[in-house]
Amino acid sequence: MTVADAVLSPEPRVGEVDSGDRRRGRRLNLATLLLAVGSLWLVWIGTGALARSSGVGTGLAAGRAQLVAPMMVALTAVIAVCERRWPAERRALLAPGHVHDAAFFVLHVAAFVPFMTVLGVAFADLLRTHAGWMEAPGTSSVPRWLLVVVTLVLMDGANWLAHRAEHRFAPLWRVHALHHSQEELSVLTSFRAHPLSHIPGFFLATVPVVALMGSRGMAPLLITAYVCLGTLPHANVPWSFGPLGRVVVSPAYHRLHHSVDGPDGLNLGIVLTVWDVLAGRARFPVGHAPACRTGLADRSVRIEQEPGGRRHPAILLSQLAGPFVDRVDGGRIRQVNRDRWAGRRPGIRRRRPRRAARVGSCDHGPTHASPREGVHAVRSATDRTGREQR
Repeated sequence: MTVADAVLSPEPRVGEVDSGDRRRGRRLNLATLLLAVGSLWLVWIGTGALARSSGVGTGLAAGRAQLVAPMMVALTAVIAVCERRWPAERRALLAPGHVHDAAFFVLHVAAFVPFMTVLGVAFADLLRTHAGWMEAPGTSSVPRWLLVVVTLVLMDGANWLAHRAEHRFAPLWRVHALHHSQEELSVLTSFRAHPLSHIPGFFLATVPVVALMGSRGMAPLLITAYVCLGTLPHANVPWSFGPLGRVVVSPAYHRLHHSVDGPDGLNLGIVLTVWDVLAGRARFPVGHAPACRTGLADRSVRIEQEPGGRRHPAILLSQLAGPFVDRVDGGRIRQVNRDRWAGRRPGIRRRRPRRAARVGSCDHGPTHASPREGVHAVRSATDRTGREQR
């Protein structure tokens, strides 16, 4: 089998409905194609804006200095060491998930960071050009430190809204599902993301910056610090941050968001938990509870933990190409794909949480239990046994 065959013809996933005698095929997904075309237009706008100001090379270097700063790389390395010393879930150093997410980190630095930089510049240029009315008057009389704090808090709220949209709307979940497919969560999972998944967050987070900071922008060090705070919660450590964890997203708090067994749409916060609390979507962990399993229940995204996945480099390409393709059976999209791209994690009934609560790492409480139905019930016993052996 060639790499192209592996990318375009992946093995059936757990939970797929296969009619056997019906003609199988694939078709391109229009929503994802439109998202990709829109991103190319934004790249054109952002590149032009950089060329008119500091120059494309200088602008990309500045973006890399913010998003892949030595401070962020050092934090990632330190947390990786802590994961070996105090793991929430003990596993081999070169576990398939670690190696795969390391590959995503390399891809993130080499290709995704320039894309994200141009994306941010494009949104800022478009907002300042066509929505100058949103710049708040009188901000020059406000102390700069206060303005910066308010802007950062509102940026985090904007990222929360983007994250909520990714779990609510089908076209956005298509590209966000890759991030949730990791069954061996680690600090490197922060970089396991489809490039198109950055579009809603960068757009919404640019709004408060333009509105409050105008042409002054944010200090690069503050952006780097915010990126570091958003990276830490993916760490494979049991830290809940004690009382501080009621305000700041901790690894234990965010792990519940990635839980394979829990209801969808909880603990969406990036840095602050306040948005989850206000929306009634916060579930705080309790100490000494076992770490919950993470990933997608039906493995609707190809993952490296599948049999042969460790030896198959085409899986990464398949994960990036997956949102563009619908697998069809006899002219109809397969059942797994209808669930997969319905704007929710497969097999989970939507129930709006009523209030913030404290729960164990694997216990989401009887009120919000989400029973699996039919082929989406749980992963097979073989999958679970194989994972435990690793």
